[in-house]
Amino acid sequence: MRSEITDLALRDILHHIDLATEFVANTDLVVFKNDLRTLYAVTRCLEIISEASRRVANDVKIRHPSIGWRQIAAAGNVYRHDYEDVAAQMVWDTVHRALPALRAAVSRELADKLQSPVPPHTHRGTPPPPVDG
Repeated sequence: MRSEITDLALRDILHHIDLATEFVANTDLVVFKNDLRTLYAVTRCLEIISEASRRVANDVKIRHPSIGWRQIAAAGNVYRHDYEDVAAQMVWDTVHRALPALRAAVSRELADKLQSPVPPHTHRGTPPPPVDG
């Protein structure tokens, strides 16, 4: 069973992908480059996605090898520490090229969790059996 930490991270990733996508909807690159507020908001979304990706369990990452998990995690360091190198073009490309695949993978994971059977001890609200130790 997947941990609650991973579930929260996946929900955070999905939420911030949706925010970033919404922020750039109905605009083009030229407008985006000149709209500092939107650029900063989208960059912040990418920072949060990066940080949340570090909390996703390895088994989830293994199930989605086409996602650049290491690159996502590393990008946060660029946004935070090498901010002078963050170009609007890079942020724009990330939103349009990388986030759709990440969103699809995260959505599949969250959907699979909803469809997985509930462990027997939770059906009737009874606590799990004690662990000997």
